[in-house]
Amino acid sequence: MHPRIASWRLDGRTAMVTGASKGIGYACARELAALGADILLVARDELALEQVRSDLQDECPDVSVLAFAADLADQEDRLAVFDWVADLDTNLSLLVNNVGGNVPRATLDYAEDDYRRLFELNVFSAFEMCRLGYPHLVQHAHAAIVNVGSVSGITHVRTGSPYGMTKAALHQLTRNLACEWAKDGIRVNAVAPWYIRTQRSEPALADAEYLEEVLDRTPMRRIGEPAEVAGAVAFLCLPASSYVTGEIIAVDGGFLRYGF
Repeated sequence: MHPRIASWRLDGRTAMVTGASKGIGYACARELAALGADILLVARDELALEQVRSDLQDECPDVSVLAFAADLADQEDRLAVFDWVADLDTNLSLLVNNVGGNVPRATLDYAEDDYRRLFELNVFSAFEMCRLGYPHLVQHAHAAIVNVGSVSGITHVRTGSPYGMTKAALHQLTRNLACEWAKDGIRVNAVAPWYIRTQRSEPALADAEYLEEVLDRTPMRRIGEPAEVAGAVAFLCLPASSYVTGEIIAVDGGFLRYGF
């Protein structure tokens, strides 16, 4: 094997992927497992998570795939995840913070509990997962965190102001931690998807008129697939990207060059 091939593999690494039971999280777990990483899956739905774990283990028999059901909007559950990791005594060096959600509304229509819940899920969960993961990640020379942000955190999108605020905050967390933790050998980057074909996006995209508007603002004239986001996430985890940190990489078919 050519020495450079190893920089495009994740053999011997362990990656935690949150929100891993479907959509982008599931695609990220598949991609990282295919590259040789052992996988720790975290999501709320225990039954769906176990099915994903079983499917991934069958697909990638040479790696270990383990799962833990937790609601990462809850601090006790976040602590429980890392109690589990400590009990496993695993070599955790990669963290993909994919958990997130949204309730699109006009700004004046949000109740206080609604927007606070979005911040807890989209920002504080990732902030705490990074903090809790730090003692594990710092033990490795080439650790990496990848946060799943959104183009909504960069420009106006019709997803509601709280969602855009949370994703902008997640992007800034990425930049701050990249600078703060570089000396500890931890790279921190993010991806910012536009519309990706997932269970969450299907209701909006089912509206033919709205879909046409989306495609009109997307130079590539199509909706992205979860695997295309996963490819960018995987690159940011690889040794091949060892000099990349603090970046927010849009996975958007060119959308940000148009706006919406």
